[in-house]
Amino acid sequence: MKSEKTYNLVIAGFGGMGSYHGQLVEQAERIAVHGAYDPIEYRMDLARSRGYRTYDSFEAVLEDQEVDIVLIATPNDVHKELAVQALQAGKHVVCEKPVTVSSAELSEIVRAAEEAERVFTVHQNRRWDEDFLIVKDLVEKKKVGEVFHLESRVQGANGIPGDWRQLKAYGGGMLLDWGVHLLDQLLLLTNSRIESVHADLSYILGTEVDDGFTATIKFKDGLTAVIEVGTTNFIKLPRWYVKGTEGTAVIRDWDLSGEIVTRNREVEHVEPKPIQAGKGLTKTMAPPSEESTVRRPIEHVEDLSEGFYANLVSTLEGASKQAVPNNEVHRVLTLIEAIFESAENRSVIVREI
Repeated sequence: MKSEKTYNLVIAGFGGMGSYHGQLVEQAERIAVHGAYDPIEYRMDLARSRGYRTYDSFEAVLEDQEVDIVLIATPNDVHKELAVQALQAGKHVVCEKPVTVSSAELSEIVRAAEEAERVFTVHQNRRWDEDFLIVKDLVEKKKVGEVFHLESRVQGANGIPGDWRQLKAYGGGMLLDWGVHLLDQLLLLTNSRIESVHADLSYILGTEVDDGFTATIKFKDGLTAVIEVGTTNFIKLPRWYVKGTEGTAVIRDWDLSGEIVTRNREVEHVEPKPIQAGKGLTKTMAPPSEESTVRRPIEHVEDLSEGFYANLVSTLEGASKQAVPNNEVHRVLTLIEAIFESAENRSVIVREI
């Protein structure tokens, strides 16, 4: 008989992301926001205004036998402590990214989850972003041939988000913010192991944490990738730039504008015409002839996978595997540690990841 249980979830940390999760859960089936806890009173006022039950302490949340799931949306530095406490209290746990500030801390959480026989999962929500799904489809179906280089960027000119994200003690900085998403997406695009990492962190804004970074990553199968996050870019570079043996694809921004240009296999190659380049002529750097290429718009893809919270319910009932496996999250953290190490030592890290 199919279960009809509704799972009660409490949000620990009712700031921007915590309140956003409230909206996501309200849209999901068979899971409900049971309440919220935050030590800042005005946030509890906001939770009450939405009709949520509020708690005086995190311990009170854990003592509530009606609570099935604890969602952790606090500053990054306390994720491990809260997650372990919740798991040991018999609760399933959803944690915002970055799950922890080190791979060793994640290992402690996973051990606690195994010992408690509870589900622990991380909200890597940008695995469902359409721009990423388009690129994933493009790579898997070899729409530009074998992909040998890709670039993934998010850039803006508004600086680091306010509050604790500008403080090192809380796990702030853009590598642990947007970087987690872009690196997670990258690792889902290839089955190859990483061979080397080289990175630079940006401190243009003068804060104690990075306001951006650039990482060059080489995989054992020959794929190279440039991952970049910037908060001081008044003109943005493309969101995605993908080079394959048969063509190139670009997605310029969140509106999914862009194009795919591939070799035209139906006609013989037509030499490009030289162009005026500065004070000279060049054929090498001229655009390929129109006859030799095919241009088409970015192709949208239909996402048939379960959403994050639908998958969580299925996982709790043993009907599905976690959409965000903890070993994949651990690999992202290991890569982040290599990026920090490369930037600090100003060196190329040669290590299988």
